[in-house]
Amino acid sequence: MRHKLGVFGCFACAAIFVLAFGGSFVPNAHAIGPIPIDCDRACLEDLATQYLNALVAHDPKRLPLAKDVKYTENDQVMDVGDGFWGTATQIGSYRHCFSDPVAEQIGCIVTMHESDHMLIMGMRLRVELGRITEIETTYYRQGGGGPSNIDGYDKSTTDPLWFETIPPAKRVSRQQLIRTANMYFAGLENNDGKGDYPFADDCDRMENGIHTTNNPTLSPNAAFNAFALGCMAQFKSGYYAVVTRIHHRRFPIVDEERGVVWAYVVFDQNGTIHNITLTDGRTVSMGNIFNRPASLEVTEAFKITDGKIRRIEMVGSGLQYHLNSAWGGISDK
Repeated sequence: MRHKLGVFGCFACAAIFVLAFGGSFVPNAHAIGPIPIDCDRACLEDLATQYLNALVAHDPKRLPLAKDVKYTENDQVMDVGDGFWGTATQIGSYRHCFSDPVAEQIGCIVTMHESDHMLIMGMRLRVELGRITEIETTYYRQGGGGPSNIDGYDKSTTDPLWFETIPPAKRVSRQQLIRTANMYFAGLENNDGKGDYPFADDCDRMENGIHTTNNPTLSPNAAFNAFALGCMAQFKSGYYAVVTRIHHRRFPIVDEERGVVWAYVVFDQNGTIHNITLTDGRTVSMGNIFNRPASLEVTEAFKITDGKIRRIEMVGSGLQYHLNSAWGGISDK
């Protein structure tokens, strides 16, 4: 784990040194003052608000940015101020943030306005030594692949289960939480219904603003309505065999207090899976849904209690096949 307070990392210490020995202390010219060292949950959430306000004002200078800050949109590296910074018009009504004070990172899923359209943005901010050093954003725009309900999402409220605190005696390590979240991806990749799936009985998943579990009104396939099933039944059916590889897995945000993991992965669908034989023996045609190579860039959060996944919230958008993340990650199982 990196040190949050080093000899040359504490702005307060630097100021004292200057006062004692003369000279002038000049903070980073990009910034409006450093973020407090040991930025806690409230500090991180305030920083997220600052970011959103700066975004719709089209003014990165409102943020305490490091000189070498890394910024991406859908895994494309660009300058802060480019891309969505020029087209964002208003912050939407839905915002769900996930804080990690240990790693000094925050991730948020937010509805945003872009001209007269609405989209879903996933964003991650990393703080080091009082400055924002990483900004990672992903976007789902209407028609970006898969079912969605952006307008409904904007009007919804966050499930309060996400904010429930895990009793100290029941908390597990960051590594264990990551392991449980990664079991989800291990079970989804080449899904055959025979894996070890860590789902609680009340597990529910949201994708791009719509329930894709326990939702009989939404059907991806006329022959088999996977979305009407719960998390466990879906995975045990073998229906998700179309996901042929899940790579560039990363788990940058972990909240042990609330049992939450924020992950990034890339789903590959190689386009060769036209029919799926379910574990009950039925064969389901995938029609024209997955008949070409494509990838899905995924930002996904998990609520984990007692080693079981209870809630999943995801933003995912279709991009070029075999997308390689600008942030790296684990490419193998």
